[in-house]
Amino acid sequence: MAVSDIVKQYEDEQGNVFYKMKTHDIEVLAKQNSGLAPVITYWMGEKEITDDIRSLRFSPRPPSSYIQEYDEFQTMLYAKEQRAINELYEQMSIKPKNMSSGKQIVWSFFVIVLAMLPLLVAIWWYK
Repeated sequence: MAVSDIVKQYEDEQGNVFYKMKTHDIEVLAKQNSGLAPVITYWMGEKEITDDIRSLRFSPRPPSSYIQEYDEFQTMLYAKEQRAINELYEQMSIKPKNMSSGKQIVWSFFVIVLAMLPLLVAIWWYK
């Protein structure tokens, strides 16, 4: 019996009921729509399971109390969430990729000077 798209109910020979995660093959995507925080969505194949993950995480009964291997599932999901957010921020970053540390320092200094340029022009103009 399937409890949800990601949790399945099992029964052993003694009639004990327990629950397991159906799969750990979940893709996590992060997108920036509007606002400050990225939007994270969860996919299993072509099906979006974001609502299932949220209902499991925010249920009144802690999932780790009745789902076997839930802690490992949560650890895997957290790692995928962090990877998705890092990939999103790398896409949005203005820092050029594959630079040596010396070039990164020069680039950072250039960006700071470029950001301060209007202030420096205004100070020089009004003196």
